[in-house]
Amino acid sequence: MEITSKSRKSSSSFIRSSAFQRLIIIAVIVLLYIFFYAKSPSFRRYTTVVQICSNMYYTLLMAIGVTFPLITGGNDLSMGTGLICYSLIGSYMIRINGWPLWAAIMLTVGMGVLMGTINGVIIAKLEIPPFIMTLASMMFCRGMGSILTNSYSGTWPDGADPGAGFRNAFRLIVQTPNGRMPVPIGMVWMILLVIIMTIVLNHTRVGRYIIAIGSNKEALKLSGVNVFKWHVFAYIISGFMTGLAAIAYAATFPNITPGQGAGFELNAIGAAIIGGTSMTGGSGSVFGTFLGVLLIALLQVGLPFVGLNADWQLLITGCILLAAVTIDKMRNS
Repeated sequence: MEITSKSRKSSSSFIRSSAFQRLIIIAVIVLLYIFFYAKSPSFRRYTTVVQICSNMYYTLLMAIGVTFPLITGGNDLSMGTGLICYSLIGSYMIRINGWPLWAAIMLTVGMGVLMGTINGVIIAKLEIPPFIMTLASMMFCRGMGSILTNSYSGTWPDGADPGAGFRNAFRLIVQTPNGRMPVPIGMVWMILLVIIMTIVLNHTRVGRYIIAIGSNKEALKLSGVNVFKWHVFAYIISGFMTGLAAIAYAATFPNITPGQGAGFELNAIGAAIIGGTSMTGGSGSVFGTFLGVLLIALLQVGLPFVGLNADWQLLITGCILLAAVTIDKMRNS
């Protein structure tokens, strides 16, 4: 009887664990892929894989970034419009002011870090709710990108332009006997980044303190840790990742239009939560976030192949998000 009781407790503990949630996500991804593959011959093309990867790059970078503020119990709504703002300004500096590519890349990432720092300092120092602060930042970025570029669309180097080779970091064009074939080389960098950020979150002081802020901020203060510093650092990571996402977006898509970006952050936040990051803070998984992004990208690309529009993608993603939040609530109850 005792052994049976222990076995039941062990089974119940596993079902409540984040590992079980990730297994469910993997199962859903596999089943969805099989469904799309069986229903649509067009989905089976190699270009579909390339499209899924292209949809993942900028969302994954934002989602990894926002995982850290979410773990503290916060949020970052400024990522979507920030991504477009930084990309537009970087493009403007290249096209209008003649900046070299490397300088524009540094500026783009630097703006992301600056915005992350501002968000973090005000949230941690003044204790303004993260939702309000980052909502204000979202509006600021949306307006600033349009004002500084005179509302013109932006393009980064492409084709025969000097510096256009930076696009090869995400989609490498290889000449084959059957013609030119795009290779989603960017997924190699994304997987490496997932591994690096998993190590940062789970095996470094940065990650331990960020998790501790979300678990018990007051206890961490009493232990003598500089909570302000590590709280701000969570938002700096988010800003840095948003800057990288701006580069990935510019490298993947030909045009950047002012006013875009609102809603990008919802996919990133949704992916992190679907992947097991708790909305109340204290726990999260970079690998889980990767799975959440993959699931959303698969829905975005796969549903049109079976005759369903983007509205169905939002509906299904919303249902999956609700299920993930329910599981999180059960796990913490």
